[in-house]
Amino acid sequence: MLKKNLIISTATDMVRIAPERIVFISSDGNYCYVMQTDNETRLLTFQLGQIETMIHDQLGTEGNLFIRIGRSLIINRNYIYYINIQSQKLILSDNNRFTHTVSASKEALKQLKELVEKEAKE
Repeated sequence: MLKKNLIISTATDMVRIAPERIVFISSDGNYCYVMQTDNETRLLTFQLGQIETMIHDQLGTEGNLFIRIGRSLIINRNYIYYINIQSQKLILSDNNRFTHTVSASKEALKQLKELVEKEAKE
């Protein structure tokens, strides 16, 4: 079975990214930034909701790799390393080549922590 890639295309450019290479996607108004495992950041002219739809439409069940955290962040669940609700800090890391610290609301991090703990018990 071929691995699916996320293809994001505009009138002038296209990017094809393997889902496992995406660490997180953050939004800034009508733009999104995709942070990749090689520390490259790609700017996209889409809103986060549009990217979220593309993920689910193109990747199907593989899209479950991604979790939307609050209004401005989609993360790759495989890279969740550290959650601190009080300081609103989330560290995404592969424990080797990269570590990225992002912030999210206390409520979003609380829900994420509960989800990760629940999945660990299954």
